[in-house]
Amino acid sequence: MKKIKCECGHVNPEGTVLCEACGKPIEENQHIDGNDKTKLINMRYDGSARRSLTYNRSIIDKIWGFFSSVKVGVWLIVIALVASALGTIFPQQMYIPAEAVSRDPAVYYEAHFGIFGRIYYQLGLYDLYSSWWYMILISLIGISLVICSIDRVVPLHRALKMQKPNRHETFINRQRLYSESQNITDKEMKQVIKNLEKLRYKVRSADGHILAEKGRFSRWGPYVNHIGLIIILIAALLRMTPGLFIDDYVWVREGQQEVIPGTDNKYFIKNKEFILEKYDEDDEQFKDALELIGSRGGEVHKNYQTNVIIYKNIDADLPGAEPKLEKVLEDKVFMNNPLKFDGYTLYQSGYHQNDFSSMSFKIHETNDPDQEALETFTIDLTSLETDYELESGFRVVIDKYYPDYYLDDGEPRSESKHPTNPAFVIFVYPPNSESPEISFVGIGKNIDATGENKYKLGIVDFDTHFASGMTLRQDYTLPFFGLGALIFMIGVIQGMYWYHRRIWIHPKDQSILLAAHTNKNWFGVKKDIEKSISNTNIHMVVDQQEVERNKEVNNE
Repeated sequence: MKKIKCECGHVNPEGTVLCEACGKPIEENQHIDGNDKTKLINMRYDGSARRSLTYNRSIIDKIWGFFSSVKVGVWLIVIALVASALGTIFPQQMYIPAEAVSRDPAVYYEAHFGIFGRIYYQLGLYDLYSSWWYMILISLIGISLVICSIDRVVPLHRALKMQKPNRHETFINRQRLYSESQNITDKEMKQVIKNLEKLRYKVRSADGHILAEKGRFSRWGPYVNHIGLIIILIAALLRMTPGLFIDDYVWVREGQQEVIPGTDNKYFIKNKEFILEKYDEDDEQFKDALELIGSRGGEVHKNYQTNVIIYKNIDADLPGAEPKLEKVLEDKVFMNNPLKFDGYTLYQSGYHQNDFSSMSFKIHETNDPDQEALETFTIDLTSLETDYELESGFRVVIDKYYPDYYLDDGEPRSESKHPTNPAFVIFVYPPNSESPEISFVGIGKNIDATGENKYKLGIVDFDTHFASGMTLRQDYTLPFFGLGALIFMIGVIQGMYWYHRRIWIHPKDQSILLAAHTNKNWFGVKKDIEKSISNTNIHMVVDQQEVERNKEVNNE
């Protein structure tokens, strides 16, 4: 690695723009920060040597240079934002409603959103945030942040650590704030130092040269931001790791028991009782509001809750073993009162009322005016069987089942998988017959498919139940998000409310050169200088950038 030795004796790394010790411009490297085209020195990184601008030989150098570019980082973020926005056009796969007829993405998106849903599915946007290319995009943003930070913070820290009070004259007179004063006494110099210390500057001196500095830690604010963002990105990637994040949904009918999804058959839930409470329509406090909501076809419930029992399958780790359940707890779950157990959180998210649990039918002769039952049978909708052999010799086969029946262009379909309006296509085989009679039966519907059936079906009885919708969540990534957000905000505060200010006093023969630099708030550093040189003969600094700008305006 080529080293550059300055006339002050300090050896600088290759690519250094300003000597780390004295600040003298390295002539052959002034083009790197654009100092060859301006009167003032670019102090953004204190002239430190950055690898991305120094080496471009190997493939590693080229990759490093690519990811260290701020433009590349910005474009990666823009692409990620656009991709994330596309993922919100339709619900992601994990948010397909549990009551949907089919939760298969290939069916659901086209059925609900037409041709646009089909395109959405074919482009793979239905599971965007878990897709391999989105994960790679997030990883590339993280890599860009890491390389950008290392490429800048390491050489900048080295340059600031190595700086000395004795700076080269060229470094001084090419600062933005600069002045030259004659015949300044030692007493005045001591007064300036005392004033700077009162302003909380850390003052160092060497051979009459003075460096006053404060707020250096604010220079690390952007890099603290980067650390916070990197932790947040890592947390986002960890959400794709099994066992660290679960967001699932389960429907449990009243009185029934279901395995809790996402727990690897380890936990079961029983819906012991569902309670639905409504507001009293005669209550003067709510009467007007309830009437208004009712006129719009809506309703408001005071409370809906599920009294549940959580069981643990102690044989869950034994493949093929029958569940051996052990009661863990019994509690109630209602809105804004989730149930927590073993790192899981169970929320009351929805309900269905008047879902059919069973329907009883009778078979009678079509021409019998009394509709006397020849045979009866019951269909259990919670555990549907398709074939019924009856004692009288009749055989009944459920050919089609529509839990939530409706007609779509003359074709029977189901709106959801919940049995709120069940309908059936039923084959009835008379005794000693291999030819079925086909009937379409539902609530208020009894259609003879051929018009020649000798036997007819009729509904005798039915039972209904409530079904409770529960959301299960487990999220071990939240502490990482919180930590990342906290660190990011610390970086924001660090860089926003503090400023890195430096003031140099450089003796030259019978005169004094005064220069200053800050990373922001130039008005503030001017006020500090004005206070520190008050009651002395040191001239106030001139803003050379403003002077040059005024010259350009006048020349035009």
